[in-house]
Amino acid sequence: MRKTSRSRIRTAAAAAACVALGCTALAALPSTAGAAAAAAADGLVVQYRTSASGATADQSEPWLKVRNTGGTSVPLGDVKLRYYFKADSASASYRFACSWAVKGCGNITGTFGTLANPTADADRYLEIAFTPGAGSLAPGADTGDMQLRFHRADWQSLRQSDDYSFGAGRTAYGDWPRITAQSGGVTAWGEAPGGNGPTDPTDPPTDPPADGPTLFDDFDYSGHTDPRIAAHGWSVRSNSGGPGVPGAVWAPENVTFSSQNGNAVMNLETSTAGTGASTEHTEILTQATKFRNGTYAARVKFSDAPRSGPDGDHLVQTFFTINDLKAPMADDYAEYDFEYLPNGGWGEPANILYTTSWETYRPDPWEAVNQHSEVRHSYAGWHDLVVTIDDSAITYYVDGQHFGTHGAAYLPERPMSINFNQWLIDLAGQSSTTPRSYDQQVDYVLHVKDRVLSPAQVSARVATYRAAGTAFQDTVPAG
Repeated sequence: MRKTSRSRIRTAAAAAACVALGCTALAALPSTAGAAAAAAADGLVVQYRTSASGATADQSEPWLKVRNTGGTSVPLGDVKLRYYFKADSASASYRFACSWAVKGCGNITGTFGTLANPTADADRYLEIAFTPGAGSLAPGADTGDMQLRFHRADWQSLRQSDDYSFGAGRTAYGDWPRITAQSGGVTAWGEAPGGNGPTDPTDPPTDPPADGPTLFDDFDYSGHTDPRIAAHGWSVRSNSGGPGVPGAVWAPENVTFSSQNGNAVMNLETSTAGTGASTEHTEILTQATKFRNGTYAARVKFSDAPRSGPDGDHLVQTFFTINDLKAPMADDYAEYDFEYLPNGGWGEPANILYTTSWETYRPDPWEAVNQHSEVRHSYAGWHDLVVTIDDSAITYYVDGQHFGTHGAAYLPERPMSINFNQWLIDLAGQSSTTPRSYDQQVDYVLHVKDRVLSPAQVSARVATYRAAGTAFQDTVPAG
């Protein structure tokens, strides 16, 4: 969070997608492709392409569309797709991820299962399903892109040339009956590998549970002096220093707690009367820097307007992870930000939401190495923020929708702390000396170490904690 210059440099790494053109010939279609197509006349067609066409790959990337060819609307919650593949070994386990989807990655789930009747080119499957939030497909409509991927849990290369559903030459969408679709439990498209059916019973799913060492905090505290805050590993900032307006203080008394709709909520208040001496910033952070790969999530309420007084200040409202910069341009620095600017700043004229992954920076003269994504519109209100970090990428989601993916060059080398803060970039946005204050609220925070959870899985985990009456848990080991 060391952004103190309006000449901030953002060097986004350009991601280049390379599709091999010298691929093997398109795999032969099943002999019953015509029958599958006939079945589709009454319902669904699955279209497929791959963005990883090599015989081996770091991860398999089946991109899918589902099209409704029937005459009635189809609830996607009733639809299940299966992509069949050959495991690299009997003990290999796999992880699913959604990079981007028109329907929203938070509305798509992926689980792995074992076929009852293994064949030479399939003994596992990836089953894709939809939450009710995905809605329905009207006649003639399709889901749009679903950019899906899966990889070995140990990140060893996987062989996909021997996978039943893989098509090396499928670099553009086309009908693909080697992926099956069920609608309401009835086969609507495709043919499973020989001896299996899309609804055949299988062994228990092989996808790993979304467990692992976890930090969860519902922020159920009485005030900033509540001894449980420190006991639970948090520090409410009171020391001076940046970022923000020179001369401002970090006021712990402005971090307060209340109950809203049955949930405990933390409020960070930032105020000013137009001078550095009158400006009060707020921040809460973990005392330990013990968080690295895995899933980070929080539900945060951003504010466009002040709670009182005139509007217009260059405000930053945040959720982020960070470690210390040991020296200018040190390559083991790491920082991953959600930053909402309701009134612009850093040269932006109006509201903008940034997600930024940092490799390093130099404060003077200012130089930064990072990659960012941005959307310019209002984000006032409650939002579900999720960032996942694995061994290949950093992926950001807002309200279940993919917001940005940043490359391996920005992965963390050292553990980090978890932080929320609200502060003023400068006093240029509003020249009035009338006092004004702004609120940023936080409902919960969740970190699951070394596990990549989808936004839907995050929501399920939080719901489980709340149903059990669990307000706090920290099983993440130190160091």
